[in-house]
Amino acid sequence: MKIAILSRNKKLYSTNALYEAGLKRGHDMRVIDYVRCHMEITSMRPSIYLGSEKLDGFDAVIPRIGATYTHFGCAVVRQFEMMGVSSVNESVAISRSRDKLRSLQLLARKGIGLPVTGFAHDPRTTDALIDQVGGAPLVIKLLEGTQGVGVVLAETRQAAESVIEAFRGLNANILAQEYIKEAGGADIRCLVVGGKVVAAMKRQSKEGEFRSNLHRGGTASVVKITPEERSTATRAANILGLNVAGVDLLRSNHGPVVMEVNSSPGLEGIETATGKDIAKMIIEFIEKSGKEKKGTRTKGKG
Repeated sequence: MKIAILSRNKKLYSTNALYEAGLKRGHDMRVIDYVRCHMEITSMRPSIYLGSEKLDGFDAVIPRIGATYTHFGCAVVRQFEMMGVSSVNESVAISRSRDKLRSLQLLARKGIGLPVTGFAHDPRTTDALIDQVGGAPLVIKLLEGTQGVGVVLAETRQAAESVIEAFRGLNANILAQEYIKEAGGADIRCLVVGGKVVAAMKRQSKEGEFRSNLHRGGTASVVKITPEERSTATRAANILGLNVAGVDLLRSNHGPVVMEVNSSPGLEGIETATGKDIAKMIIEFIEKSGKEKKGTRTKGKG
């Protein structure tokens, strides 16, 4: 198969792991910097170019779209889909996962466990918003944040009001969420491939930090997940239409709750912690389903 990895940097661990895994299985692999692409929007003849080179003949693409370039990256993925190329994660599904509010609404509609979450625009609703999520301490998130950036733990009501006021002063869209104290600064990253959890790790935040992201100094270890956690992770990925996803769970007193679903999960941390070759599993998924899925067939609605 001829497979393109849409990534800005071939040297990134995840991109290189997928590239090498594909080569080992005999595929024609290529890394394409999607930001440098341009598209020709023509009736019945959609095409995509990298400089003067027309990109065609691909059987599948693996999107590794950075949060900064979500809009343009999804347009590139969508153009490949219009050309009949199978995408591991389709453009609609990537867009859903990157919109925190939209993804939470879709998950809530299907009964997935979530922290109590509030969203408002009018500054006069700040008090009600804080009360809605159980008061302080609470977590305040930028809708556009990623890898722990734009996530603040407000330990007092006054701190929460100040943070919300500051974010609104920047015309930023924010969410307020219940703080799951019993999680103890740890979350569980479940890696879903083709509707199955193929690996899971526990990420523990460093001392004095509540965010468990490995980029923030968190540590990773193997963890055994419960059947309920496994089911929650696979259902969350399926609801958003993602074939490959990193689903972040917290263990709360009322069961697992989903914090976020990542459409371009990093592979280094979870491969190192578990010793599993996730990149190979993704390539195997493409082999089984890539040629059969032409065009866009994203599950669900919204």
